[in-house]
Amino acid sequence: MKWLVVLSALVAFSECFHKLPLIKGKTAREELQERGLWEDYRKQYPYHPMAKFYQDGTEPITNDADLSYYGVVSIGTPPQSFKVIFDTGSSNLWVPSVYCSSQACQNQKKFNPQQSSTFKWGDQPLSIQYGTGSMTGRLASDIVEVGGISVNNQVFGISQSEAPFMAYMKADGILGLAFQSIASDNVVPVFDNMVSQGLVSQPLFSVYLSSNSQQGNEVVFGGIDSSHYTGKITWIPLTSATYWQIQMDSVTINGQTVACSGGCQAIIDTGTSLIVGPSRDIYNMNAWVGASTTQNGDATVNCQNIQSMPEVTFTLNGHAFTIPASAYVSQSYYGCRTGFGGEGNQQLWILGDVFIRQYYSIFDTQGQRIGLAQAV
Repeated sequence: MKWLVVLSALVAFSECFHKLPLIKGKTAREELQERGLWEDYRKQYPYHPMAKFYQDGTEPITNDADLSYYGVVSIGTPPQSFKVIFDTGSSNLWVPSVYCSSQACQNQKKFNPQQSSTFKWGDQPLSIQYGTGSMTGRLASDIVEVGGISVNNQVFGISQSEAPFMAYMKADGILGLAFQSIASDNVVPVFDNMVSQGLVSQPLFSVYLSSNSQQGNEVVFGGIDSSHYTGKITWIPLTSATYWQIQMDSVTINGQTVACSGGCQAIIDTGTSLIVGPSRDIYNMNAWVGASTTQNGDATVNCQNIQSMPEVTFTLNGHAFTIPASAYVSQSYYGCRTGFGGEGNQQLWILGDVFIRQYYSIFDTQGQRIGLAQAV
């Protein structure tokens, strides 16, 4: 957002936009690789990126082992601060607590209810099942401050046990930004309370994720930051107001349909690092771009081939969104691999951070639509 020179305009801006900078840190996978533990860990705790979308009717199930973008929220009076993943693929807020004795909690900041004068215990336990373990705890309520906005009486979870992989993540907890319909115990999500309490000027939030470890990642509550995109915004209606779910028509490479033939459903999800789909489709996509799939499911490529690899186009509700190889291939000390992952025969695709880094994403809760524009 360009600087405003007039003080009155600056005040108006501050009332409409509430920016929260996000930090890009090492993923849990990278932490484990550096310690030489990744392969053994994955055999013991298989990574199932689709697991967060399985439901039993009462709880969202989340698997965020590869998350890397997080920001800071404060809870209580006086405030206690925590790093949390902003996850459009789930709906609950939870943080670790002093009552948690799991290994993961030893590496995290822990909320202490006795140090908050505004804290109130809830009546219900909280249990969220992960693909690599689980989080259990209690529900409570307190003042939650995020992006300069103080939300009163926000119900959130405090953990009493956490999955082992959380010990390798930089974030302490998760703040869900999907709809109340999938929230555990029907808890009202943080952003819904921002809207109902009149704390934002528009019932939408937007996300910018930079690439190549650049700075400037942010969530804007109640507004859109035009400095982070170019061209027009394409609005796509939701097919389900549960996750941020939309219609995907096809995935094409060099004009050929290589996945999602005949159409499928997709999720725009800040809480998943990869683009995830049915294993057969993902295998086909990786083959088309020249990747070799290992026994463990990693699709590796020769780093010298990136410039000659084809673009991949995702057609969403009749609109084409193209991702170049420089965006869908990640490079590290361990080599190069694509950002396409698959699991089983699930028909629900996840367009995660690999996609969102290319397209500035606007989440309109009232209009039940997603806006996408070319990120810059």
